[in-house]
Amino acid sequence: MLNLFSGLDYYTTCFLLLALFFVLFYEAINGFHDTANAIATVIYTRALRSKLAVVMSGVFNFLGVLLGGLSVAYAIVHLLPAELLRNVGSTHGLIMLCSMLIAAIIWNLGTWYYGLPASSSHTLIGGIIGISVTNAWLTGQSLVDALNIPKMLNILISLIISPILGFILAGGLIITLRRYWGGNTKKRRIHMTPGEREKVDGKKKPPFWTRVALILSAIGVSYSHGANDGQKGIGLIMLVLIGVAPSGFAVNLNANDYDIVRTRDAVIHLQQYYQRRIPNMSQQINQASPTISNIKVTSYHTKSVENSILSYALLTCTEARKLLDNLVNYNTLSVEDKIQLRSLLMCLSNTMDKISHLPTTTDSDAMFLTKLKADLLNTVEYAPLWIIIAIALALSLGTMVGWRRIATTIGEKVGKHGMTYAQGMSAQITAAVSIGVASYTGIPVSTTHILSSSVAGAMLASGQGVQSRTVKNILIAWMLTLPVSIILSSTLYALVIRMI
Repeated sequence: MLNLFSGLDYYTTCFLLLALFFVLFYEAINGFHDTANAIATVIYTRALRSKLAVVMSGVFNFLGVLLGGLSVAYAIVHLLPAELLRNVGSTHGLIMLCSMLIAAIIWNLGTWYYGLPASSSHTLIGGIIGISVTNAWLTGQSLVDALNIPKMLNILISLIISPILGFILAGGLIITLRRYWGGNTKKRRIHMTPGEREKVDGKKKPPFWTRVALILSAIGVSYSHGANDGQKGIGLIMLVLIGVAPSGFAVNLNANDYDIVRTRDAVIHLQQYYQRRIPNMSQQINQASPTISNIKVTSYHTKSVENSILSYALLTCTEARKLLDNLVNYNTLSVEDKIQLRSLLMCLSNTMDKISHLPTTTDSDAMFLTKLKADLLNTVEYAPLWIIIAIALALSLGTMVGWRRIATTIGEKVGKHGMTYAQGMSAQITAAVSIGVASYTGIPVSTTHILSSSVAGAMLASGQGVQSRTVKNILIAWMLTLPVSIILSSTLYALVIRMI
């Protein structure tokens, strides 16, 4: 595998090693910054001892990364504009990536030091926006072209809505428990803090089934966190390796002939679908036979936006089939062809998204395109096992250190009184379900925001109230995360570019 990097010059090699280090360091910080939320409730409700809870969380974070898939990984990667993705293998591209990660690391460490739960996802997205804006300024591009605005808006909306839903769902669960589970002395124990229960019957640990629910939901949050946040590191490492060593990583060299056939069939079906939407287009395409480098969405002989997009898609399908027809092994392709094939398939994917949102596209056609997309990207959106394991180790080992500051804030400083068993259970179950659903659907969300807001919602619904100073500080940190990350990454990128 090391031979794939043998042709790199000294400076590119240094930036590559720095980029890989920063990705792994970012994931380690993510572990003890975000996962502290997962263990705070089980520790402060005495469901588990702190050391056991930390180890358990680390193990299930590892399993979450290992088994969680790659949908979130590439959702983050696709936030970067196409031009930046193509240039990531250059020295400027690696500087861009390092600037983004350093900005995220600085803000995460700062908020951790003061015990403030802040979103690692927000810092990463802020870093992406910052380097995108700076790159547009340095190259004279417009901001609309520099930022992948539709994908960015979708992810930002999910990051905003998810904590609100967590607050509402956890509060609703507490109200339900108080109404239907508190009719006698035995049931009312669930609404006690460990200290209150000790005064009543001399025990601090939760009732048996409540304790089981707390532990299982903590496992769920840890696993879901690994499956969601861990994937972001996988996507970033793949982004670096595809740019630096495209001969080994641009396409999945371990793909078998069946995988390649799936990709080729997806291109063929797409081509047939596009031809049906523009019946006479295929003859014009064959006559034109342009290369992909000359294709622009608005350059073909059509007037409407829809026909322009479809024309572009047909041209791309034609070029992709030239490389895929009769192909049984990606190793037989040249480096240039591997890069070209990846670019073509990614272009097809982006065009499918545009066509799916056209007013003339029916719901059945949109579902058809969505199904084809998985087959189309089967051999380019992947990650080798060693990368997944490296990220899993970084995240799980990070979980086992430095967790105490954030856990103390969640467990002691959000509510005005101690956390009851019901509050901890409601917050954990809400977070586990919310993050699990987001990971399954490929939506990046903030573990910190969901669980922190769930705890606040559960405590307010109990009539207990929250500590206004702590909540105010957390909200300020949340509001500052994006702008500070944007400024930090933008400034770092601009300074280093001017120095070299």
